[in-house]
Amino acid sequence: MTNTLLAEIVLALHLLYVGFVIFGYLSVMAGGALGWAWVRGRVFRLAHLAAIAFVAFEAAIGMVCPLTGIENLLRGSGEGESLMGRIMRSLLYYDLPPWVFTAAYLMLAAFAVLLLWWVPLRPRGKVAL
Repeated sequence: MTNTLLAEIVLALHLLYVGFVIFGYLSVMAGGALGWAWVRGRVFRLAHLAAIAFVAFEAAIGMVCPLTGIENLLRGSGEGESLMGRIMRSLLYYDLPPWVFTAAYLMLAAFAVLLLWWVPLRPRGKVAL
């Protein structure tokens, strides 16, 4: 497998991670309003909170995202990027000052905590129907 292909796989995984975070917010807000029991599940909600908390933490300490670091390392080979790779990259990366992302990630993490209050977790032992 070439480095370019591996880099694009890492980019796709990165996009899935971002999608999980965004889908998590949208589904909890919609599910809370519409009474969907599954959005109150502990595993989903705590995984979502952990996903955004990790992003906020790494931004706050100035750490490069591990997926970004791996992708950049793989792309260092000088090989070209496919069309899908360019499309995914344009959806994921923006040219803004780092403090903008740090502030956004910290606000999103705080919002995830607020969602735990607005749409509380299902009590332990209760099964979703």
